[in-house]
Amino acid sequence: MLRTRIEPLYERYLRWQVKHIPRHVAVIQDGNRRFAREQGLDTAIGHRLGADATEQVLDWACELGVRYITLYTFSTENFRRDKGELASLFALFQEKFVAILKDERVHKNHIRVQMIGDRSLLPDDLLATIDAAEKATRHYTDYCINIALAYGGRNEIVHAARSILDEVKQGIIDPATINPDTVESHLNRGAPIPPVDLIIRTGNDCRTSNFLPWLANGHESAVYFCAPYWPAFRKIDLLRAMRVYDQRMRWKESAGRWG
Repeated sequence: MLRTRIEPLYERYLRWQVKHIPRHVAVIQDGNRRFAREQGLDTAIGHRLGADATEQVLDWACELGVRYITLYTFSTENFRRDKGELASLFALFQEKFVAILKDERVHKNHIRVQMIGDRSLLPDDLLATIDAAEKATRHYTDYCINIALAYGGRNEIVHAARSILDEVKQGIIDPATINPDTVESHLNRGAPIPPVDLIIRTGNDCRTSNFLPWLANGHESAVYFCAPYWPAFRKIDLLRAMRVYDQRMRWKESAGRWG
């Protein structure tokens, strides 16, 4: 087909255009259910195809030199879904975290995997599997994958505030010294997460949905919205998103030169 011949050429053209590689890319993986519905598939299959797309995108990101990637996998609002879908999703999450333990790519590329989100909301068996994956990759520092599960941006800031107040009560923190760095250091107690350079949202919905408000919105990250549902996301789409970031960085460089 003509498309199969043109796409690799277009990929190379896009890669040539991108001179600035974002250090941290955050992805809102939207559209698994709509993709399944339009294809006449069961919702569970849509989620599994989305998980397969995630693995492919992680390979591309690593290949392109993205050091940190954060995936909005399951929000606090997603708990409103029916019990059957939740059970299927949790089983899929558990399967994927178990796979991390034996994934040669993770260990070859020294990828640290960690969860961000409200652990108190997740089933114990899933938490145990997540803990095992985190422990197995804790010593890696080349790349970091943050899986946002049971995650909500405002909830994250509330938990950070509680943690800071606890340390104030214990005399660990002087209230007069609290600043943005203090809050940022309490957002996640795993490996430090740098500010987000680029947010990508699939599924043709132009909003950031309470995702990383401090690290993304607070640092004025570039944002790229695209039409494909997550299971249909291509390397071309990733490169187009990175081109948006590259254009923003070129503009900032130009603005700096001209004062």
